[in-house]
Amino acid sequence: MPYFDAASAAPLHPVAREALLASLDEGWADPVRLHREGRRARMLLDAAREAAAEAVGCRPDELTFTPSGTHAVHSGIFGTLAARRRAGRRLVHSAVEHSAVLHAAEVHEAAGGTLTEVAVDRTGRVAPGEVAAALGADAALVCVQSANHEVGTEQPVEEVAGLCREAGVPLLVDAAQSLPWGTVPGAWSVLAASAHKWGGPPGVGLLAVRKGTRFSPQGPLDERESGRSPGFGNLPAVVAAAASLRALRAAAESGPDEAARLRGLVERIRTRVPELVPDVEVVGDPVHRLPHLVTFSCLYVDGEALLYELDRSGFSVSSGSSCTSSTLTPSHVLRAMGVLSEGNVRVSLPYGTGEADVERFLEVLPEAVRSVRERFGVPVREEPAAAATTAAETVGAAAEEGPGGVVVDALGRRCPIPVIELAKAIGGVPVGGTVTVLSDDEAARQDIPAWCAMRGQEYVGEQPAERGAAYVVRRRG
Repeated sequence: MPYFDAASAAPLHPVAREALLASLDEGWADPVRLHREGRRARMLLDAAREAAAEAVGCRPDELTFTPSGTHAVHSGIFGTLAARRRAGRRLVHSAVEHSAVLHAAEVHEAAGGTLTEVAVDRTGRVAPGEVAAALGADAALVCVQSANHEVGTEQPVEEVAGLCREAGVPLLVDAAQSLPWGTVPGAWSVLAASAHKWGGPPGVGLLAVRKGTRFSPQGPLDERESGRSPGFGNLPAVVAAAASLRALRAAAESGPDEAARLRGLVERIRTRVPELVPDVEVVGDPVHRLPHLVTFSCLYVDGEALLYELDRSGFSVSSGSSCTSSTLTPSHVLRAMGVLSEGNVRVSLPYGTGEADVERFLEVLPEAVRSVRERFGVPVREEPAAAATTAAETVGAAAEEGPGGVVVDALGRRCPIPVIELAKAIGGVPVGGTVTVLSDDEAARQDIPAWCAMRGQEYVGEQPAERGAAYVVRRRG
């Protein structure tokens, strides 16, 4: 079964498996002890630290192993903020950071700190000038990921790092997605990563704090990992994580360029999906992107249902659609970009993915989307307005003519029904007329404007309503 969700967790690398099994026999002792077994464990730990530091691009004594990537992010943020309390208490971060950063930001704000969120463009890329504008006398820390975990867009970290250094503000980089593909350029101050993103075992994170960066570890301290990650670490997992990262880098330097090969496969998906499936938006930067990841969203499709169809066909993918989340709120990344969230699919190819698997995916996808759309009464190739008669009974929302145009009541209906009802109704109003969609689904706030951009209609705006909100769209043609 092709596994296309490496951005969540990559399959265990063969070298990691071998190192893990070997170190279970050799690295079980406490590396801080002076007896023979302890010294043997210490040698394994030191070798793993040197290998990981070389891959990160830092000194071994600047790198700490943590219990997870999330732990590394939280430790990095709170340790840096605590050390710079006298300089300021404002945390600056991009709008598309991983939830680990956003959750830490919420805690910081609740404790009396302040936040500045830097917007991104429609590709998910932050402008260095916007970061520079957010820097000020009270800025304590800037967080900008090296590449986005949902859409693959790479950030201009090197330029941002230069601006931060000029302003005297440290930069924390979440490098979880990009580190498997190379070192992060620039004069960053703090870096975090997670081993299961590159084929290491879960439960290992990396935290690098460069010399000269003020840092104050939070919480109880002990003699391990420079006090930055207390407790008896999982040494076999650490050794396996470092071994697999070193093996990936060695393979990239000595053999065929796997990144280039996967980039070609991803480019094939980016090009072919809009040709094979109507009403699809491929999102993320087409140039500045990770080599193995592509994200697209399908109009009139329930994300959870689409993932289920693809899983039945043998493909494991992920999604940022609100329908796939227990919170029923769309991905904050897609929302910040202002792109469609419904029917969202993220494909992230692990090392070694075959061309035949990608071709098979492209064969399966159109039928999966067609099947899901058929359940909502939306024919694949027809204009949505032409589907009004057949879809009305399936969806069951009410559309009434009012003094301000057609009003569609989609209250109580979840994605993608509010957008489907809008699409059905728009063909029934004259050019210049309006359709108002009443919806209490949070995804409608994002997906209705995105639908307008895709279909060339005018999004007038959102108005308050007795329940939910009223989204007004004017027909252009």
